[in-house]
Amino acid sequence: MDEPSVERLLSEQRRYYSARAPEYDDWWFRRGRYHLDAESRAGWFADVAELESELERFDPRGDVLELGAGTGNWTRHIVRYADRVTAVDAVPEVLELNRAKLGAVVDYVLADVFDWEPPRAFDVCFLGFWLSHVPSRRFDSFWKLVDRALKPDGRVFLADNANLGDPLHMVSARGEVVRRSLSDGREFDIVKRFWEPAALERELAALGWDVTAGATANANFVFASGRRAG
Repeated sequence: MDEPSVERLLSEQRRYYSARAPEYDDWWFRRGRYHLDAESRAGWFADVAELESELERFDPRGDVLELGAGTGNWTRHIVRYADRVTAVDAVPEVLELNRAKLGAVVDYVLADVFDWEPPRAFDVCFLGFWLSHVPSRRFDSFWKLVDRALKPDGRVFLADNANLGDPLHMVSARGEVVRRSLSDGREFDIVKRFWEPAALERELAALGWDVTAGATANANFVFASGRRAG
C-alpha cells in the first residue's frame, strides 16, 4: 500500500474502534455475540491465563508506557506491578472505558501513536493487541518510536492475536487488511497482521531488537518480550 492508502486505512481503523468500544469487552470476555462453545471457551480463557502468567514473569516494574491501551483489560494488570503507568490511545471512547475502570492511578494520553512523541524515557513499553494493527509500511518507524520511548536498559512486552478467528465479526481478509463487522451490521476495514513467533523474532532482530516470542498452548495468542540487542 502507498502512504495515502495506509493513512485512509488507519483512519477507518480508528473509526472502527470508536464504534466498537461498547462491545469490545464482550469480545474479550466472550459474552453475548462473542460467546464460544464450552471447549473453545475453556481454551480461550486458559490462554488468557497463560498471557497473564507471562506478564507476571516479565514483571513490568517502574515507569511503564502502554501504547494502544484500549479499554483497560491489560492496564488493570500493569498497575499491579508498575510505579507509574501512561496509557496512550487515539480513540477517546476506549480511553473513557479504561478510565472508568482505573481512574486516577493512570496517566491517560489521547493521541495517535503514529504521531505521538514520548515526553520522557520509560522503563517498559507494553503493547497489548496493538502490534497487529501496525501496517508493514509503518513497522520500522513504529519500532523507532518504541526505541525513543525507552531508557537505555528499557524492556518491551507484547501480546496479540495468533490467528484470524472469530468468524462472527471477521467478514473477509486480504493481505494485512481485514474487514470486520459490528453487532449493528456496520463493516470496517482495519490493519491486522498475524505473527508467528519465529517470524516476529526475525523481523525484530533485523531492526536491532533481542526478543523472545512464543505462542499460548491453544494457539489463540502470541507473546514476546525483550530489549534492544547488544
